[in-house]
Amino acid sequence: MQTTNNILLIRPSCFVFNTETAASNAFQIKPNESDDVVKKFALTEFERFAETLKNKGVNVFIFDDTEFPQKPDAIFPNNWITFHPDGNVILYPMYARNRRCERRQDIIDALRIKFEITSITDLSVYEKDSKFLEGTGSIVFDHNSKVAYACLSARTDKELFITVCSLLNYKPVFFRADDKFGKEIYHTNVMMCIGNKFAVVCLDSISDKMEKEFVSHSLINSGHQIIEISFEQMNSFAGNMLELNTNQNKNILVLSQTAFDILESKQKTEIEKFCELVPVSINTIETIGGGSARCMIAEIFLKPK
Repeated sequence: MQTTNNILLIRPSCFVFNTETAASNAFQIKPNESDDVVKKFALTEFERFAETLKNKGVNVFIFDDTEFPQKPDAIFPNNWITFHPDGNVILYPMYARNRRCERRQDIIDALRIKFEITSITDLSVYEKDSKFLEGTGSIVFDHNSKVAYACLSARTDKELFITVCSLLNYKPVFFRADDKFGKEIYHTNVMMCIGNKFAVVCLDSISDKMEKEFVSHSLINSGHQIIEISFEQMNSFAGNMLELNTNQNKNILVLSQTAFDILESKQKTEIEKFCELVPVSINTIETIGGGSARCMIAEIFLKPK
């Protein structure tokens, strides 16, 4: 339940620095290269990423981003859609206006041919009220224990988070998290990754002692070994990882090469008790886009036809 071997990826058409998201995403770095060079590098990294996962035995469903309207962050589909085992598909309200056109009915229709889709819950209507909840960027799910975690921010509305948890019958755990400079962390999935039996989390980012203890106890009580990461490691996307299952029924942890390189040997050894580490170099995507390996993947938990 926690992991799947079916995922959705979007091949980028216009990957560039998104000025609309930069104000709330401290992970974005403006490039020195031209847009054309950035696009070329990002596409090369995407193809390498997709091919690596295919070779590991993951079923990768790739859709091409449409050229118009231009969508600089289309490579991060996890923010606008989630696919659930009961056949429900949830569409989420997006903070940046130029990201809202990433939601595509044609992708849902294409997946409907291969998977059981029984209903669509469209929460994008909340955009008119300036309430946002950006999919599995905002929410980190512990599917096995039916618990969901969210660090509240401009992109993660508390009431909407509770609404989704009620819809899915999950227990909501929400908290505040900031980087070492005191700026709120824009997405939960950059400071927390939950696998089947482990959780990688930057607990130092949760400044409130009671909230930190509550999150820790919740993870431990649900059977997870906590592997703490530092602010520096979080800033290198060591929290933005995702455990997947393969067609050979093996567990792998997908992460960027940047994240892999900053992990200590002891941390890697702890993770490797549970799954194989699969690093991929996506430096352009993560530095300019401000999101890493986990952000590129929308898991498909739907039942195959």
